[in-house]
Amino acid sequence: MTDNVLQFSWKTAFKEYALVTLGVVSYALGWTIFLLPNNLIGGGVSGFASILFYATGLPMGVTYFIINIILLVIGTKILGTGFGGKTIYAIFMTSIMLAVMPKIIPADFIHEFALSNGKLICTFIGGIIAGVGIGLSISQGGSTGGTDIVALLWCKFHSASPGRVILIIDVGIILSSLLFPSYTEAGELLPFTEKLAVVVYGLIQVTVSGYAIDLYLSGSKQSVQAFIFTKKVQEMADAIAFDMKRGVTVVPAKGWYSKEDRNVLLVVTRKTDLNLLLRYVKTIDPDAFISVSSVMGVYGQGFDTIKIKSKK
Repeated sequence: MTDNVLQFSWKTAFKEYALVTLGVVSYALGWTIFLLPNNLIGGGVSGFASILFYATGLPMGVTYFIINIILLVIGTKILGTGFGGKTIYAIFMTSIMLAVMPKIIPADFIHEFALSNGKLICTFIGGIIAGVGIGLSISQGGSTGGTDIVALLWCKFHSASPGRVILIIDVGIILSSLLFPSYTEAGELLPFTEKLAVVVYGLIQVTVSGYAIDLYLSGSKQSVQAFIFTKKVQEMADAIAFDMKRGVTVVPAKGWYSKEDRNVLLVVTRKTDLNLLLRYVKTIDPDAFISVSSVMGVYGQGFDTIKIKSKK
């Protein structure tokens, strides 16, 4: 049984890193196809890297990598080694994708799908694709770093909401684009009136991308409640608690037909972990009976936090 559980753990890790990679690819595609060709900007390190790219021609992937490495080093020294391997992996992969994709995607493809559709449409499409990519990475425990680290550093010494800090930073980065010259791929200087429009598009992009992230994460955060009826209660509970690292409660029960006293396992977990739970159950006891239902909300350790507005 131990070998099977270890095998599932490796499979789970592979699946998580594969999904983080898919999220990174989606994020890079949104920038490469829809945002960069239209001289559009956004928030975060990517937004600042795009501003430098339009002004100096420095590849976006290089700037993105350097800034994130600096932030990781500072963040590690001040906040500790709380940044997981998936975050570091996502930063490296994003840097590579942002550097490679502009060279391999045909210009005709970009012109047909992006340039010919106008900047406003590209702002929405690029923001959605990039946002879904970030949401997919975050749902698997990865993060693209950047302004998230800056917000954590600020909130360590000041009483503020990380989300509000990130929003202020993003708006500041977008507005800072007015201080830098912006050149098109043809080498033409972008007029100031068009730069003002780009700022508006950038604010729209941040809003759309943020909404796409929230929409994706709200789906991935759905939880399920499972009742497991099995004769191998102790073995099953140990596997779920110690191997799968999920909470499990033993509930005394009595079968009315058989008049037998039994223990039932109650497990509440994320919907994304349900398949893994079912595989554990099937491996340990193929004859187990399982009842699974969706729950409206789960609050407490490892799940959502109860938010109560205090009366002034």
